[in-house]
Amino acid sequence: MPRAYYEDFKIGERRTTPARTITESDITTFAGLTGDWHPLHTDLTYAAQSPFGERIAHGLLVLSIGSALAFRLGQYEVLPKSFIAFYGMEDVRFTAPVKIGDTIHLEMEVQLLEPKDSDRGIVSTRNEIINQHGDVVCVFTTRILCGREPA
Repeated sequence: MPRAYYEDFKIGERRTTPARTITESDITTFAGLTGDWHPLHTDLTYAAQSPFGERIAHGLLVLSIGSALAFRLGQYEVLPKSFIAFYGMEDVRFTAPVKIGDTIHLEMEVQLLEPKDSDRGIVSTRNEIINQHGDVVCVFTTRILCGREPA
């Protein structure tokens, strides 16, 4: 059943998304869009001499793609119909590199439900982006502001 309100979320509930493979095209497109042409992402020779031994995806690219995977579960699995605003993202950490050809998915857990007032509440989730080897590559907390069920 689609979520409608803040009250439809429960602390401890978990969701796991479908996966997506990061491609060279993703990295090149992101570099062009953002202007971040750091050679660690875009220069084969430079990256080969780095601690990673090859090019890696931009952290913010991984965060963007990984967090958006949630919508592949269905819009109302992630955001209730009463969604008001993306309230924030906190405690972002990039914990392992993502290389071209790595496949990532997102695992989310509702950690906190904060009533804001009688009409709105904040849902906080802890999120882990995980690669095909089971390595956590990025962790972060998101907060969404949504409507509460009318009395």
